[in-house]
Amino acid sequence: MIQGWIQIALTLLIVVGITPILGKYMARIYQEQRTILDPIFDKLERLIYLLIGVHSKPDMTAWQYAAAIFYSNLVMGCLIFFILINQAWLPLNPTQIGGMTWDTALHTTISFLTNTDQQHYSGETYLSYGSQIWGIGYLMFTSAATGLTVSIAFIRGLTGRPLGNFYVDLIRSITRILLPMSIVGAIFLMIAGVPETLAGPAVFPTLENPSISQAIARGPVAHLEIIKQLGENGGGFFTINSAHPYENPNGFSNLIEIIAMLLIPTSLIYTYGIFANNSKQAWLVYSMVGIIFIIFIIITAIGEYNGNPAINTILGSTQPNLEGKEIRFGWAQSALFIVATTATMCGAINSLIDSFMPNGGFVTFANMFLQIIWGGQGIGTAYLFAYLILTVFATGLMVGRTPEFLGRKIEKREVVLASFLILLVHPIAIMIPAGITLAFPDQLAGISNPGFHGFAQVLYEYTSAAANNGSGLEGLGDSQPSPLAIAMGAKPTITALWWNLSASFSLLAGRFVPITGLLLLADNMSRKPSVPLTTGTLRTDTGLFTSVTAGIILILGALTFFPVLAFGPIGEAFWIAKGL
Repeated sequence: MIQGWIQIALTLLIVVGITPILGKYMARIYQEQRTILDPIFDKLERLIYLLIGVHSKPDMTAWQYAAAIFYSNLVMGCLIFFILINQAWLPLNPTQIGGMTWDTALHTTISFLTNTDQQHYSGETYLSYGSQIWGIGYLMFTSAATGLTVSIAFIRGLTGRPLGNFYVDLIRSITRILLPMSIVGAIFLMIAGVPETLAGPAVFPTLENPSISQAIARGPVAHLEIIKQLGENGGGFFTINSAHPYENPNGFSNLIEIIAMLLIPTSLIYTYGIFANNSKQAWLVYSMVGIIFIIFIIITAIGEYNGNPAINTILGSTQPNLEGKEIRFGWAQSALFIVATTATMCGAINSLIDSFMPNGGFVTFANMFLQIIWGGQGIGTAYLFAYLILTVFATGLMVGRTPEFLGRKIEKREVVLASFLILLVHPIAIMIPAGITLAFPDQLAGISNPGFHGFAQVLYEYTSAAANNGSGLEGLGDSQPSPLAIAMGAKPTITALWWNLSASFSLLAGRFVPITGLLLLADNMSRKPSVPLTTGTLRTDTGLFTSVTAGIILILGALTFFPVLAFGPIGEAFWIAKGL
């Protein structure tokens, strides 16, 4: 037990130690100051600007910035959809995999375009190497970079600066942050044993009968694995994601992947402190989120260490819950990974979330409902400061102080935008499709579990889609037959069609509506005149204000989502406790 807690503590200490280093580096990049990588990437960036026709780099308004995001994403989406549909005749297809069905290709394109990477397919049997590299890998970089651009534009607006230029921010996010870190990370993963090859599956005779051969899937995994974690993507090369020994072979690779998930979301808070010239507030906010994160880890880890009471009664002793776990990781690293992947909206897994005790189920839901612990690639940081704006307004009303944030007044428009983002969009993207699906459980849901857990399966799928997380409780009939099965006569199903289309609605609503709102909120803040501090100003860089913010975050989350949690993991916990 002690060893497991030490592993968790050391991993978190490494992340805290790297935070100010990476945070300062990202601040220099987005303030267009000199960095160590300038001699390498300056010429490359100029060439990219020339190719895409960006001859000048003017600052954009919120609508211009949002339009640039929408247009570029539309072009990228059409390209990747074409690749997935036509992969049968495109290069790098050693196993001769046919094209995806149109609905699976549509869902996959939207899923990776929105940095969600929710997979209604099995990677090694549905995608060619070319699709993995040119389609999935390409979007893993661009979708993560898009999230970073929104976060930095939001931080600029919040601190009274122009929002910047989307194309410049996008390219610098890739060339100066994601690409160099991915190269280093991929090298470490290859050292750890993750394969990187264009060779086809390895074929070996089986031990039981040497006359029968078995094909073992492999491929260009390492470079996709690192951007999967670093960019909060989460989509696995193989079906079982980071539980697969070729994606995550040992404790060293597991450590790299957990740290990669946490690095950018945690460091962005420090980057905000540099932009705002208020490192004290940045560390207070960092500590607030960190404390909630640690509490969630403890709740999850205790549930997994104590195991299932029904099983313990049969065994006559307390045993950790190792169902759905990889023994090489154990209960502690499985708990830490699963909390980190839902806290950062990454969605990768090194164990089955479906097998976790209700403690873990509750925490994974809570992370995706709140979206700020630590939040998705960039977007989570923006959400976090939207909560701060709501807190400023609420506390200002309670104590009779002027609601100001960073010297700018918080008025009706800011409150409406922040409330719309936090209290309306996310629940709508989850509840409406989930309600329709649960109204027709046999025709649409494809639930494989009864009772509370079956309810949680459906709720989790839409929550994961709306939060741009991508993980799942699995067991749903959301996959169309593989291209090989269709070639052999299998027919697409209505259930999988419904899941692909309805989840696509949640994916799009959970990504692009909040992005637009965040940019409008930031643009509005950037245009406000700065007001000098007075005795009537409510200080936001104090421990008291930060504690109130934490309370408001948890209360709003509880008020919004507690009823559905009662029918999911909370109800399941009571069900298990009573031995039903």
